[in-house]
Amino acid sequence: MTSFDPKNIPTNTLHSYLLSAVAPRPIAFASTMDSQGNPNLSPFSFFNVFSSNPPILVFSPSRRVRDNTIKHTLANAEATKEVVINMVNYEIVQQMSLSSTEYPEGVNEFEKAGLTMLKSDLVKPFRVAESPIQFECKVNDIIKLGTEGGAGNLIICEVVKFYISNDVLNTDQSINQKKLDLVARAGGNFYSRANKGFFEVPKPLSSLGLGVDKLPEEVRNSMVLTGNDLGMLANVETLPNQKAVNEFIKSLRERYPNIKKASHREKHKLARNYLSFGDIESAWKILLS
Repeated sequence: MTSFDPKNIPTNTLHSYLLSAVAPRPIAFASTMDSQGNPNLSPFSFFNVFSSNPPILVFSPSRRVRDNTIKHTLANAEATKEVVINMVNYEIVQQMSLSSTEYPEGVNEFEKAGLTMLKSDLVKPFRVAESPIQFECKVNDIIKLGTEGGAGNLIICEVVKFYISNDVLNTDQSINQKKLDLVARAGGNFYSRANKGFFEVPKPLSSLGLGVDKLPEEVRNSMVLTGNDLGMLANVETLPNQKAVNEFIKSLRERYPNIKKASHREKHKLARNYLSFGDIESAWKILLS
């Protein structure tokens, strides 16, 4: 076996090894609010349940390796002592990934990811309506594990109220794990889906993606495209220009001779097919034709 001394390798390399080795990890989709009332939403895979009496969840927003700055979630938790932890199933994995884009302070990631803000009962941060399980929490303590880039900050949360979708409950009120269909985080671009194994979700752009809120209305309100589809489409910095769209549509005419006369619904179905193969650029060219 190859051995490593953590003190003798770069932090970003160590970070990659740890995330690939300790996997898959559950995802805390953490909703917080700053002291001015601005919502924030971000996922964290340093997360688990640590007690049932009292009910305690712990997640850790690490200091950024590249510049040693802290994330908005940590600052908000320190300021308000409240958080909602939403569980992530397969139906919202692309939107969850998009929300991890480092938008400026004050930008609402609910809107950018196309997710619905649901008012909480006992805390101020909003719940994610699309999440199958939501935990309203009070922050009991925050333990700082270091001061350098990569250092974790354990946010110890006590659950004060939680919600479970009826869609994932059995008749005896137990949770049906297959219907819940949670996803978990692994190394690199890899995720794991319950009963399905590993799959990949490309990380959001280092530049800022458009966000679901900036998509054309007929795309955003599509009856065909799913939340995951919108999350993929929104993770682009710019849309194809008209010349590129025209050239692509021309190349499709042999296979789809009526493409220019197709309805929005027909185009959306075809775009979904391209998205299933991860071809976001071609999907956009169809949608914009």
